[in-house]
Amino acid sequence: MNKKLGFIGCGKMASAIIKGCSGIQGISVKGSEINPEFAQDAQKRLGISVLTDNKAVVIESDIIFIATKPNQVTDVLEEIKTELTSDKLLVSIAAGVSTQKIENIVGKNRIVRIMPNTPALLKEGMFGICKGSYASSDDVEFVISLLSRIGKCIEVTEEQMDIVTAISGSGPAFFYQVIEDMARAGEKLGLDYEKSLLLAAQTALGSAKMVFNRGETPVQTLIDNVATKGGCTFVGIETMKENNSSKLFDEVISKTAIRASELGR
Repeated sequence: MNKKLGFIGCGKMASAIIKGCSGIQGISVKGSEINPEFAQDAQKRLGISVLTDNKAVVIESDIIFIATKPNQVTDVLEEIKTELTSDKLLVSIAAGVSTQKIENIVGKNRIVRIMPNTPALLKEGMFGICKGSYASSDDVEFVISLLSRIGKCIEVTEEQMDIVTAISGSGPAFFYQVIEDMARAGEKLGLDYEKSLLLAAQTALGSAKMVFNRGETPVQTLIDNVATKGGCTFVGIETMKENNSSKLFDEVISKTAIRASELGR
């Protein structure tokens, strides 16, 4: 496999993917940053060639990652669309920007849209993937094979991408907030904050691993195994129910998904 990857934008998410692809036999990577200082910094940080010419990167690449902010996507696509030949695959990581919107600008080009998240920086990312009207199953499989090196992947429909954005794209911030809230609660009760934070963070990590290793066991069973009726955990779970934690997260995910859809308009 000999593929040339080009990244338009070399921010955090692009950097995570670039690092994940480094060392793969037959894969070469270069990037672009219009700002010369940003380009120089990215080149030093990532150890790849980073140009200040988006078109040049497109011309020299087989797979082009659009890794700019959502409000910059249209301008970038207008700039590069004349260089997007049929043999090139376009991969967008821009939140809220649908494949249809991209196709409206660049025409009948092969497009795969992905929604990453920041834990990819630690090779623990989560990626939602959907293909555009003209992309093939092979295109999707190739993208999955790359991203699986830095996390887990699921294929979804275009209509489901805003939900993916809300759960996993924005999700790390929600979990950070829960961990912080638990740690601060421990601090208020008299435990040192750093110790309380360690307790909360490690417990979150271990709990996630328990979910991954549960087999066919329902998550509710994992809850019941800890929350023995009448015990201290049971009291805590009942308090969460009394405060309608499920409704809270319904609203959090719903409003985040709505906002994600608005970003691409």
